[in-house]
Amino acid sequence: MTITLLKRITKYILFSTIAILSFLILLYQLISRQAMPYTFTDSSQLTPRNVGLVLGTAKYLRNGQLNPFYQYRIEGAVKLYQQGKIKHLLLSGDHSRKNYNEPETMRQDLIQAGIPASSITLDYGGLRTLDSVLRAEKIFQVNSFTIITQSFHCDRAILIARKHQLDAQCYAVAAPGGKNYAKVIFREILARVKAVSDLYIKDKQPKFLGKPEPILSSAQE
Repeated sequence: MTITLLKRITKYILFSTIAILSFLILLYQLISRQAMPYTFTDSSQLTPRNVGLVLGTAKYLRNGQLNPFYQYRIEGAVKLYQQGKIKHLLLSGDHSRKNYNEPETMRQDLIQAGIPASSITLDYGGLRTLDSVLRAEKIFQVNSFTIITQSFHCDRAILIARKHQLDAQCYAVAAPGGKNYAKVIFREILARVKAVSDLYIKDKQPKFLGKPEPILSSAQE
């Protein structure tokens, strides 16, 4: 391989890498920008909604410590319920394994925090964000709701909701910093690329669907 050819290949790789990184950054920022009008960190700015959709995550980290992402979502759900910003909680998460049940874990902690069991509905089919958001409407017959999760996650959830004409807003709870957060953001960058592909190219639908299970009319708008 000649030096000239090697230089050309190196230059091509460099320019391609810069182009891909620029695209990823631009896509990330565009999704964040479009979600901004529907995302709030101050609960007083939220429009009261009857249903709050809590997006699931593991309660514990691999090292056995409490997952702060989980903790903040539970605290946010309790806060909105106590403030009257929501009347009913839809807990959506992964229950694809017998010994792993995100919705039930959230339910237990919310009941312990004082939320009545009658104000809670579980969605065991929330394998990922797209499933959780779309099943809220397709299965539980709710098209106006408040999503509860971290800010970066709000952006993608709002993207999915608005693409399907769902009237969603998001309460962005706190997020931990440090190296773990940097890893989460890196994964989020890739997740946004997949979300755009699923929404605008593949028209992806939830993995599990079935007959409607409307949340009680007292919890609907």
